[in-house]
Amino acid sequence: MLSWLSELVWQDSLWFPAGMGWKDLQDRDGEVYAKGRDLWVILPIALCFLVIRQVFERTVAMQLASLLGITDKVRARVAHNSVLEAYFSSSSKQPSQSCVESLSRQTGLTGLQVQRWFRRRRNQDRPSQLKKFCEASWRFTFYLLAFFAGLAVLVDKPWFYEMTEMWRGFPKMPLLPSQYWYYMIELGFYISLLFSVAFDIKRKDFKEQIIHHIATIILIGFSWLVHYIRAGTLIMLVHDSSDWLLESAKMFNYAGWRKTCNYIFTLFAGVFIVTRLIILPFWIIHTTWVYPATLYPPFFGYYFFNGLMFVLQCLHIFWAALILRMVVKFLPNNEIVEDERSDREEAESEEEDEVHERREKSKNGQVQNGHAAILNNNHHYHSKAE
Repeated sequence: MLSWLSELVWQDSLWFPAGMGWKDLQDRDGEVYAKGRDLWVILPIALCFLVIRQVFERTVAMQLASLLGITDKVRARVAHNSVLEAYFSSSSKQPSQSCVESLSRQTGLTGLQVQRWFRRRRNQDRPSQLKKFCEASWRFTFYLLAFFAGLAVLVDKPWFYEMTEMWRGFPKMPLLPSQYWYYMIELGFYISLLFSVAFDIKRKDFKEQIIHHIATIILIGFSWLVHYIRAGTLIMLVHDSSDWLLESAKMFNYAGWRKTCNYIFTLFAGVFIVTRLIILPFWIIHTTWVYPATLYPPFFGYYFFNGLMFVLQCLHIFWAALILRMVVKFLPNNEIVEDERSDREEAESEEEDEVHERREKSKNGQVQNGHAAILNNNHHYHSKAE
C-alpha cells in the first residue's frame, strides 16, 4: 500500500516536464544531484540552532544589551484576586465595560480599580525590553550572516545576473557544495523558528508568521526535491536581504537610539519594497511562472511551486502595507518607528498606568464622560510608539 502510494505521489509526470524524471537525477560521471534523503540533516541542524540561540542570547546578546544600557526592568506584581485572575485566564485579558461592572460587584472594587488591576496584570505579562532585544539580536546575527553567505554563494553564478539561466539544463543540474550547505542551514534555521514559536514573543501577525514559516519550509524543501535549486537560492537571498535591517532597527529601538532606529527602519522599508514587491514578483516569480511555460507544457509541480510563491507574495504585500503605514505615521513626527508585525502588545503601556493614577487622584476622582475614548486613543498611540 505504501509503495503504491509512494509511486503515485512521486510519479515523473507530476513533478517534471514530459520526457524527464527521477532517472535523470542519478549520480554519474562525478556529478552529484540533490536527493530527498539529504533533507534529514536539517533536523539536527535545527536542534543545533536552538542550542546555539540559547547560548547566544545568554552571553553575547546579554553583554551587548548591558553595553547599551538595556536592563531587565522588574515590574510590580498585582495583588492576587482569585475572581479577577480567573476571568483574566479563562475569559478575556481586556474586559468590556459591562464585564468590568459585573466584576466590580463580585469583588467589591470600584470600576477604575478593576480596570487598573487588568491593566497592571497585562503589563506584568508583557515581555521585557531585554528579552525582546536578545531575540532581535539572535535573528539579526543569523540574517546578516546568511545574507552575505548567500551573496558569496551566488555572486559568481550566471543565474544571479540572468534569471532565465536558472532553467538551463533543467532538471539535470549538478549540486554544488555551497548550494548544499546554503540550503541545509537556511532550512534548519526556519525549522528552529517553527520549533521555538511557542516560546518566542507573540506578535500581532502570529498566524501569518506561522503560515510564512510553513510555506517557506515547504517551498525550500520542494525546490530541493525537484531541482528548482537555482530559483530557491535566489528566493532565500531576497528574503535575507532586508530582514537583518529590521532586526537591527528593533535593537536600536530597544536601546533608545531613536534617530538611528528611524534611519535604519526607513532603509529597511526601501529594501523590503524593492526586493519583495519588485525583484521577487517581476524578476523571480516571472521567471518561475511565465518563462517556463515557453519551454515546457505546464505540469503539477510547476503549479505547486508557483502556488507557494503566490502565498508568500500575498504575505509580503500584507507586511508591506504595515511597514508603509509605520513610515507614513511616525517618521514625520520623529517618533520611534517599529515593525507593526512584531513586539506590539495588546496591553496598555506603563506610561498610561501613570495617567490613570493621576486621574484617580484628581479632583472628585470620577471618570468623566468621554474619558474612555481618550484612554483608548492613548492606548493606540502608546502601543504603536512602543
